[in-house]
Amino acid sequence: MKFIGIDGCKDGWFCVSLDEAEAYTYRIIQDTESLEQHLGHATSVLIDIPIGLLDDGTDERQCDKQARKLLGPKRSSSVFPAPARQTLKACSYEQAQLINRSSNGRGLSQQSWNIVPKIRQIDDLITSNTSLQGVVRECHPELCLWALNDGVAMQYNKKKVQGKQERLAILEKYFGQCHELLEQASSQYLRRQLAYDDIIDAMVCAVTSRHGYHYYTTVPAVPDRDVHGLAMEMTFWLPK
Repeated sequence: MKFIGIDGCKDGWFCVSLDEAEAYTYRIIQDTESLEQHLGHATSVLIDIPIGLLDDGTDERQCDKQARKLLGPKRSSSVFPAPARQTLKACSYEQAQLINRSSNGRGLSQQSWNIVPKIRQIDDLITSNTSLQGVVRECHPELCLWALNDGVAMQYNKKKVQGKQERLAILEKYFGQCHELLEQASSQYLRRQLAYDDIIDAMVCAVTSRHGYHYYTTVPAVPDRDVHGLAMEMTFWLPK
């Protein structure tokens, strides 16, 4: 069995794979074809990217709103508003602003626009390859960490030294090789390709996939589905 956690990075997608014995592999994947091949035999994949998008209407996705509520004031801002589906067609930030406002009455943050190409890539992948639907599921590392930490959100920003240490301390309880993987990956790739927090986020997703498979919890508990039948949910695992 293969459990994969994925986080976007400057050079593409950083993927961490764990097997049942928690032996790990990792790699950066840059193109959709290679990513599709990598995910082909996965048991479960958790990825930090919006899956399932609203077409129109003034309301946000329920998973975004509920995740912010659980994370509280310190970490709620890490959950960016997901763009409307039509916004994926935009070729510029200015055009995206117009399309998103026309679809749901809201503008689009720069942070949300920055990940639109990656949202488009994953949306194209799982709508064209239906075998990946239900295998590749959306998660959010901060929500996963909240769950792993007994329902307490992270105190420090993930880009700060204290935030890095805080997250590794939680990861170590469930994946003892987290320090080793971080050191190896950060030595192999340049910072302009892969940041420390990308590695940690992907590990959080992989650990949640490995330990939470068969026991996932989602917000909302019963998710709505978009026009392609994709669940608008965030997946995490609450340890017993």
